Amino acid sequence: MNKPVTEIESAERRNFLKLAGTGSFTAAVVASAAGVLWSDSAAAQTAAEEREREAAADHVMTVATAYILGASRSYPIMQLDLKENIQNMTNGKVYVRLAPGGQLGAGGALAQAVQGGTIQCAQHSLSNFAPFASVVDLINLPYFCGSNQRFTNLTSSNAWKEEVDPRIAESGFKALFYIVIDPRVVAVRQGGTAIITPEDMAGVKFRVPGSAMLQQYYRMVGANPTPVAWGETPSAIRQGVADALDPAVGALHVFGFGEILSHVTFTQAVPDSQVYSINLEWFEALPGDVKGGIEFAGEVTQAQNLSKVPSARSYAMSQLIANGVEFHSLSQDQLAQWQAAGGYQRSEWDQFKKDLAGDLSTFSKLEDAANTMGRYYVHDA
Repeated sequence: MNKPVTEIESAERRNFLKLAGTGSFTAAVVASAAGVLWSDSAAAQTAAEEREREAAADHVMTVATAYILGASRSYPIMQLDLKENIQNMTNGKVYVRLAPGGQLGAGGALAQAVQGGTIQCAQHSLSNFAPFASVVDLINLPYFCGSNQRFTNLTSSNAWKEEVDPRIAESGFKALFYIVIDPRVVAVRQGGTAIITPEDMAGVKFRVPGSAMLQQYYRMVGANPTPVAWGETPSAIRQGVADALDPAVGALHVFGFGEILSHVTFTQAVPDSQVYSINLEWFEALPGDVKGGIEFAGEVTQAQNLSKVPSARSYAMSQLIANGVEFHSLSQDQLAQWQAAGGYQRSEWDQFKKDLAGDLSTFSKLEDAANTMGRYYVHDA
C-alpha cells in the first residue's frame, strides 16, 4: 500500500534532519539523491555504508559546490558522480564529504577556500577562478572558445596543459577537470523583444559581472553594459535596472529566471563554464596510486558531464518554455555578424591576449588547440 505524499515528505524531512544532526550530512544528501529518505531502514543503511566508507578510508576529501544535488538535471555539475568515482577509483582510500548547495560558500569564496587549504576541492566558474589564475580568463575572449566543442578542444589539449596548467599550479591549484554547461546566451526580460543581431542590442542595459572582457564585448556589440552583483540580478531584471543577462540556459532555470524572461538567443560567444579545483599542496602529498585514482575519476566524470549536456539543456529549456520563454537559434550568417562586431580576431582584444597568454605566439598555439578536434565530442545547441 502506497504511503500518502505528506507522510512520505514528513519521513524524508525527519530522516534528513536525523542524519544531518548526527554528523552524517553526506549520508543525508546521498540518501536524498538515491530517493530512499522516506524509508527509515534504507536511510539508516545508507548512513551505515557512508560511515564504513569513511572509517576505512586513508584520506578524507571535502568537495564543495554552490549547487544542490538535484541541480544536475538541468545544470550538469556532477558532484555525486565525482564523489562515487573518486571513492571507487582510489579503491576506497579516499572518502569524499560533499558540501553542496553553497553551505561552504560559492564562486570566488570557494576558490579562495581551496587555495588556502580550508577545503580540498571545490566547483566554481572559470570567471571566479581568474582572480587567482588570470590565464584562465582567456576563455572569456568572445568566439575564441564559446561553443562547447571549442571549449572542450582547448581545455583538453596538450597546449592548455603545457601553457595554462603550470600557471594554475603557481597559484596553488590543480584543475581536476573542466565542466561544460553551455555557452552564455542573450536572455531578455519580460516585455522585451527578441535580440537576433547586434543591431538589436542598441540601448539595451545588459547585466554583466565584474569581468572587464565581458563588459568590453557587450559594449562592442552595441549594448550598454550594466555591472550588477549576481545576488542582485533577479531584482534588477524585474525592476528594469537591467534589460538582459547572459548565463547559460541551465543557470537561468536553476536560479529561477524563467518567470521574468521573454526571449533567449543562442549567440555562442563565451562559455558559461566551471572547473573542479584541488588544493595542490594537499594533492601532491598523496601517495602516487591515490593521485592517479583521483585524476582518473576526474577524467571519467568529465566524460559523464559531456554526455549529460544535451539532456540537461533540454530539460532546462522545457521548464523555461512552460513559463512562456521563446528560444532563438542563429544561422551561420547571423552568428558571423556577432563575431564580426565583437569577436576575438579584432585588434581591440590584442592587449588581453598578450596580458593573459604572455605573448601572441602563445595565444596562437592555444587558438590552434581550440580549432583542433580533440578526443572528446560534446553537443552544441
